[in-house]
Amino acid sequence: MSLPPPPGPRQPEGPVPPPASQPHGPYGPPPYPQPAGYQPWTQGYSPYNHPAPVNGLAIASLVLGLLCFLPGVGLVLGLVALRQIRRRGERGTGLAVGGAVLSGVGLALWALLIATGGAAAMWHGFKEGAREGATISLAEGECFDAPDGALTGDTYDVDTVSCAGAHDGEVFASFRLPGGAYPGDDAVADTAEERCRNLQDGYAMDRWAVPEDVAVSYLSPTEESWSAGDREVTCVFGDTDEGADLTGSLRNDETVLDAHQVAYLKAAHVLDAALDTAPDEEYVEDDLPGHKAWAGRVATALGEQAGMLRAHDRPGGARKPVAARTALGLATTVPPGDDGAGTSVQV
Repeated sequence: MSLPPPPGPRQPEGPVPPPASQPHGPYGPPPYPQPAGYQPWTQGYSPYNHPAPVNGLAIASLVLGLLCFLPGVGLVLGLVALRQIRRRGERGTGLAVGGAVLSGVGLALWALLIATGGAAAMWHGFKEGAREGATISLAEGECFDAPDGALTGDTYDVDTVSCAGAHDGEVFASFRLPGGAYPGDDAVADTAEERCRNLQDGYAMDRWAVPEDVAVSYLSPTEESWSAGDREVTCVFGDTDEGADLTGSLRNDETVLDAHQVAYLKAAHVLDAALDTAPDEEYVEDDLPGHKAWAGRVATALGEQAGMLRAHDRPGGARKPVAARTALGLATTVPPGDDGAGTSVQV
C-alpha cells in the first residue's frame, strides 16, 4: 500500500538543476559577499581580547621603592623589569620606572647617611629606644653577669650563667610594685632596699654562711621602663668589692635543708629580727627610751626562740646541744620604767 502525496504543487522528479545565480532570499541579496572558507563561531571562542599581563618585577620594584627597603634590589628589579616588558610586550612600564626612581633616591640617601655617620646614630637611637622599654626577667635562684661587671647604674640586659662558676649576682627574691604613676627614683629605691633586706633570710636562712663581703642589691624599674609596664623589683646578692665575683650559690632554704635545720634557723631568725631593731643611737644615755624598748623586744624574742626550739622534736644526736642552747640560763633584764620596775626573762 502506498500513501498519496500531500496536497499541493507537485515537486519535479529527478535531480534539481543547480541555480543559475545565488538566491536573494525574502529580504533581498546579502549585504556583503560571504568570503570563501568562512566558519561560524564555535563553542569556546571568546570575542573579547585578553589584556597583556603586568610584569611582576615591576610591581616588586615599586613596593621596595615606596618602602625604601633594600633600595639597591629595587633599582635592579626596576631595570630588569623594563627590559622584560619591551621583550615580552607586557604592561607595567610606569611601575618599573617609578620603582627604579624611588629605589635610586633611597640608595642615594643610604649612601649619604653612611658617609656622614647618620646611619650609626639612627641605629644607636633605635637600640636605646628599645632598651628603655625593655625589662629584665630573672627567676629566683638564677645567677648572672652584668654588662660592665658592676651592680650599679642603669643596665638593660644581663647574661644568665651557672651559679657554680664566677658570677656578678644571684637572685634571691622578686616582687612587684603597685601600679599608678611613677613614684620617683628615691621612693622606688627606698621600697626596693627595705623589702629586699626583709626577704634575704627566706633564701639564705643561715646568716653565718653568707660571706661578709656579700651585700644586698636590686634591679628596679626606671621611669622609662615604668611607662612600658615594668613594675618588677629583683633582689640580688652581690660582692661589695667592685669588680669582684661570687662563686657558688648562697641558697640555704627548704629546697636544700632538711626539716630540722629549717626549724632551728627559723627560731634563730626570731632573735635576729629583734636584734636588727636596735636604736640608731649607739649609747644608751643618748636614747634611753629607745634602748629600753629594744631590750623589751629582745627579751620577748629570746623567750619565743626558746619555745620554738623546745617544741621541735629532733633526732637523738641533736637533742643535747639544742637543749643546752635553750637552757643557757641567760637572763635578759629590761631597764626599769618610770616606776622603777624591771622585767627579767629566764631562758
